[in-house]
Amino acid sequence: MPLTAAQRKHLERRLLDERARISQDLTRYTAAGGAEDEQDRAGDLSKMPFHQADQGTDTMDAELAASNATRQSAELAQIDDALERLTKTPEQFGICEESGKEIPFERLDIIPWARTCDGRTAL
Repeated sequence: MPLTAAQRKHLERRLLDERARISQDLTRYTAAGGAEDEQDRAGDLSKMPFHQADQGTDTMDAELAASNATRQSAELAQIDDALERLTKTPEQFGICEESGKEIPFERLDIIPWARTCDGRTAL
């Protein structure tokens, strides 16, 4: 059964909400990265680490934040693609790009930018 107009509207709202959340996270990440140096972010009083592990932890935290920002940027691109598909070809939105079957609404409600019926991502 194809998506109803109400379901498409609900998914559009979900996509816009997710887009706003991720954009806010990315803005916060870029603002925090440029405004402070490592000493300020860690709350250290001096540039000299008290322990070598502190330096490793700081590096790991920075790499994790960068990795999350990269993942969120890719997710944001997928959300923008989904919004474009929903706007330009609403009758094709929610159709699996691999099998041509309908993606269950329950899956789309959780991941509204899903392009496939299963957990894999078609690119």
